[in-house]
Amino acid sequence: MHPPPPGPLGDCLRDWEELQQDFQSTQETHRLYRLKLEELTKLQSNCTSSITRQKKRLQELALVLRKCKPSLSSGAEEAARELENQIKERQSLFFDMESFLPKKNGLYLSLVLGNVNVTLLSKQAKFAYKDEYEKFKLYLTIILILISFTCRFLLNSRVTDATFNFLLVWYYCTLTIRESILINNGSRIKGWWVMHHYVSTFLSGVMLTWPDGLMYQRFRNQFLSFSMYQSFVQFLQYYYQSGCLYRLRALGERHTMDLTVEGFQSWMWRGLTFLLPFLFFGHFWQLFNALTLFNLARDPECKEWQVLMCGFPFLLLFLGNFFTTLRVLHQKSHSRRPGSKSE
Repeated sequence: MHPPPPGPLGDCLRDWEELQQDFQSTQETHRLYRLKLEELTKLQSNCTSSITRQKKRLQELALVLRKCKPSLSSGAEEAARELENQIKERQSLFFDMESFLPKKNGLYLSLVLGNVNVTLLSKQAKFAYKDEYEKFKLYLTIILILISFTCRFLLNSRVTDATFNFLLVWYYCTLTIRESILINNGSRIKGWWVMHHYVSTFLSGVMLTWPDGLMYQRFRNQFLSFSMYQSFVQFLQYYYQSGCLYRLRALGERHTMDLTVEGFQSWMWRGLTFLLPFLFFGHFWQLFNALTLFNLARDPECKEWQVLMCGFPFLLLFLGNFFTTLRVLHQKSHSRRPGSKSE
């Protein structure tokens, strides 16, 4: 090979030679990456098939065990209970294993994202996404407090109200998508605490379409005051729940993918019971909103369909939040009685 000519062209040619050598190394690294990726895909497929097969056999075993339990002797009953506990532990292990394997999206994620694999393959990536979700909730809650305060006390405009309601729709829609992704990655979110975000999305959407008028103005200040209070309570919950979860995870008592929620769960019994009065006041405010809207709907001047369509979601939110919280308190108080098994 001819020596490079002097000057800038020679420098360029020397840089090109270095790039060529580096490119060959990059090509080899990429080839190895592709091979490992194919191996990983095969391992994922084999592991998924094996877990599915094991889960099916466990279900069959549990069914046979339930059928034969009534005819067992007292000595055999203890062995049967031990086997049931082992089956439950194995199912819990399968849940953790599946959180690291690709899975089909549920109906909601399929409608929103299509058949995209949303499973994060490392604990670090899962925790980073969960941490981002928590920060998103905290920051948006602070923004919602400020905007609801502005709409309630500083600006009386349907345009700013619509902006606030649009932000609520976007916020709750985003929460439902992120929570579905987190559930795919091993977060154990209780059913109602996911469902109530769908109800809140519907409610915010109806509020967004409610035209300005007598009925709207009669409910406006009450709704904005409630929104301000709800965001304030959610801020308290996120702040204190995050600290409580961090402490419990450090003690090994909670799963790393557990999330803060807009309600009360059994793990909050230690340290967060002071939030209960705030929560119950908010629940009954939701009931008050529903009753106010039902009374407005009976007014002869009421022509808007949005009045009833907002009343029913508020009633559903009250019932879901109130009775879910009561159920948690009942289960926890029962588990603390002498002779009862703790959770």
